Amino acid sequence: MSLLSVDKLTKSFGGLTAVSNVSMHIEKGELVGLIGPNGAGKTTLFNLLTGVYVPTSGSIKLDRDGKIKELGGLKPYNVTKEGLARTFQNIRLFKDLTVLDNVRIAMHQNVRYGLSSAFLHLDKFHNEEDELRAEAERLLDIFHLSHKKNELAKNLPYGEQRHLEIVRALATKPSLLLLDEPAAGMNPQETKALTDIIGWIRKEFDLTILLIEHDMSLVMKICERIYVLDYGMLIASGRPEEIRANKKVIEAYLGEDVNNA
Repeated sequence: MSLLSVDKLTKSFGGLTAVSNVSMHIEKGELVGLIGPNGAGKTTLFNLLTGVYVPTSGSIKLDRDGKIKELGGLKPYNVTKEGLARTFQNIRLFKDLTVLDNVRIAMHQNVRYGLSSAFLHLDKFHNEEDELRAEAERLLDIFHLSHKKNELAKNLPYGEQRHLEIVRALATKPSLLLLDEPAAGMNPQETKALTDIIGWIRKEFDLTILLIEHDMSLVMKICERIYVLDYGMLIASGRPEEIRANKKVIEAYLGEDVNNA
């Protein structure tokens, strides 16, 4: 079975169907893109996968070492515990906490000490907290943020806030990482650096990645397969070169200048 298997997934809000009968699969280790016009249902699909929305119908199955888990209907924190983490199109950091504390909070779902150890400040609590802090600082260093660990998250430049969101997602130790428009608002130099980082963290952390992005140069460069949504329906899937040449995709989204991407 695929790492992630989505079968006939549908989400309706009253009389509006935002996602309609979508089926897709992602294999372990893949880097897959999800593209489409504004309002096509991409973020709604992410919200279904991560427990923000409950599906109207259909299934979402995650394979963790041979154990199949149905994610549809789980709360977001339970989805994260199953190994699926995400970033957001609109940055959602704990802006009045430090950069370091943003990362440490994400790590606490995996702590081994109990409430009594924390309350009594036993050695087990202190030892594990020291380990978490060291790991958080290692992750920040990867994204060149360790020197700003004590700054409030809201004081970081926009591009660094984007990076911090990725660090926070990585801190949950996911097997599948969902990136919702990570290059939004970045200049070309920042986007190029982000492209390199995404490829690197996939290998370094043995991750599978699903990526929503409007920057076609980024998508076509790093994604091995691409799914295309339009009006909540899947209209195409395939390798980047197949998507470039797909007439439905060109008409709905890419335009004739896609070959310049």
